[in-house]
Amino acid sequence: MRDFADRLKRILVGRPVPSQALGETLLPKRIALPVFASDALSSVGYAPDEVLITLAVAGVAATALSPWIALAVVGVLVVVVASYRQTVHAYPSGGGDYEVVSTNLGPHAGLLVASALLSDYVLTVAVSVSSGTGYLAAAVPGLAPYKVSIAVGVVTVLAVLNLRGSRESGSAFAIPTYLYMAAIGITAVTGLVQELTGTLGRAASSGYQIAVDADWDRGLTGLAGAFLILRAFSSGCAALTGVEAISNGVPSFQRPKSRNAATTLLLLGSIAALMLMSMIHLAGATHVQMVEDPATQLLHDGEPLGGGYHQDPVIGQIAATVFSGFRPMFYLVTAVTGLILVLAANTAFNGFPVLASVLGRDEFLPRQLSQRGDRLAYSNGIIVLWLGAVAFIVGFGANTNRLIQLYIVGVFISFTLSQIGMVRHWTRELTTATDPRARARMQRSRLINAVGVVGTGTVLIIVLATKFTRGAWITLTIMALLYLVMNRIRRHYRRVSAELAISDLHDARVLPAHVHAIVLASRLHRPTLRALTYAQSTHPTSIEAVTVDTGDGGADRLLDAWEEAELPVPLTILDSPFRDITRPIISYVRSVRRESPRDLVVVFLPEYLVRHWWEQILHNQTALRLKTALLFTPGVVMASVPWQLGLPGERLIHHGVRATAPTGIADADAAARAADAVRLAPADDGAGGAGTGGTP
Repeated sequence: MRDFADRLKRILVGRPVPSQALGETLLPKRIALPVFASDALSSVGYAPDEVLITLAVAGVAATALSPWIALAVVGVLVVVVASYRQTVHAYPSGGGDYEVVSTNLGPHAGLLVASALLSDYVLTVAVSVSSGTGYLAAAVPGLAPYKVSIAVGVVTVLAVLNLRGSRESGSAFAIPTYLYMAAIGITAVTGLVQELTGTLGRAASSGYQIAVDADWDRGLTGLAGAFLILRAFSSGCAALTGVEAISNGVPSFQRPKSRNAATTLLLLGSIAALMLMSMIHLAGATHVQMVEDPATQLLHDGEPLGGGYHQDPVIGQIAATVFSGFRPMFYLVTAVTGLILVLAANTAFNGFPVLASVLGRDEFLPRQLSQRGDRLAYSNGIIVLWLGAVAFIVGFGANTNRLIQLYIVGVFISFTLSQIGMVRHWTRELTTATDPRARARMQRSRLINAVGVVGTGTVLIIVLATKFTRGAWITLTIMALLYLVMNRIRRHYRRVSAELAISDLHDARVLPAHVHAIVLASRLHRPTLRALTYAQSTHPTSIEAVTVDTGDGGADRLLDAWEEAELPVPLTILDSPFRDITRPIISYVRSVRRESPRDLVVVFLPEYLVRHWWEQILHNQTALRLKTALLFTPGVVMASVPWQLGLPGERLIHHGVRATAPTGIADADAAARAADAVRLAPADDGAGGAGTGGTP
């Protein structure tokens, strides 16, 4: 079974990579851009939809505000990109927001940011993959019932690709990402040219009317109108998610790491802003109509369209209008947009494991998350992210509209606290800097981060106000739970370190007063003889064999064989009127320990090593229960003595060392009597009987 698992792992993940090859896995800018930017760029695939759908409840006239909302989103994007360019230079270690906040605002604030980022990474995968599979289900309606299964399968494929290493996954995702950028760029340029020449057509949905919600029959007047605009703005700010991934992934860049990360961040912001503005503008120019429930909210001649109408996403409607005379281009735009939404999850697969490794190093998460796998990827972090994303996808039925409400609140918490931390960082640096040019640079950076505090803080307030009751409370609850769990993990590690620390070197040389060896036996056979031999080779102060009498005659047969073999080790028989095997042994071992608290009790347990995985359930069940129970008994050590079944020539030999029979089997006749006793003993069915039952 183990060999099969290893072969399967090598097929899926590839051969191990030596540690000295770590530099070969670092990413150049041309690969880092699609790896880290796909999340922010892919938001163009759904951010325009969310803005238009939100405004549509107030009627067609309200959607005219969408370009201004997009402009406000781009303004925040510019501020965030400029702010994070300062972060990647000041903190290039890969801790990102977590390191910035922990260093400047304290560990509790840092842990809050970490919980926000971890939850947001998981939601990034769930939202992106669910949205991408939504495109597939729209194109092939027959696949709609299997949307959840498809989404889970896609996340699994992404996890496997990332387990192979960031360079291989980046190369695999580079071509689709660049195709997506080219397709959106061609669509934008072609649409703008058609608009300027007066040849731009209207979207297929432009002929429909929007049924205005009764609460919005007066349009966007009053406080309610302002609240709706803010809600649309907060939905559009989904375009900013993913920007922080670059600050967390600086260690993955080729040298000079900070400069390459800052350049990639600038490219990301510029491309995302142009794409978002162009799509929002063309949506208005082609009169695209988007509503939350097209069956009832879209009207034709005053009548609802009904459930037979399928509402294409904004980019799909724009591409169908712009390329109405050239359908292959329409299919290309639709295909690469759906694909990039799926691949956007790869940003989280690069950011989450790095952040989890930093938290593992700081002992806020299990230390295993800080270790690289045999492909130099943080394999444990990738697997944890995969499990979390699958849980959200299955729990929310891969419904993008439901998942999107949980989105972005976490990332704006980290944005805001990070910018506050950067302001404090530059303020502290200015107190010691004396070079005028360096001080001028620091003051400029502090001003940029101060503007970032205002911008991201305002968006955070808007997001909390407009999305809390629509699902953001779930994200906040998850963040609180993560915060508490990570605090508990940190306390556990600290308590363990304090308990294991050597306060006096003299304590390290203290030995137990005596060592009492107990060999568990169910029958007298070769595994039992090996266990006795191993026990005697440790030269304990005292030694005894122990079996349990369950009333089936097995203990009497063992005693007869024991006496006939003239073994010098005394055999203790424990009575069990209720036929329980494990409890009498546990009680006896603990009683020995209580009688001599300074003594060490070593329990030698013969066990079978089976050849096939399914044979394991036929043996060693009692051994497992005994080890589990005695593991928590102070002063007791469990020593497993293996006997490999089915190995040709297996005798009292293990790992090349020949074990002799215990002293007392002094001649060939005694050894023959012991062998006869083995043959005469009843067969062990692996499920019960005298002694240790499931053990040999």
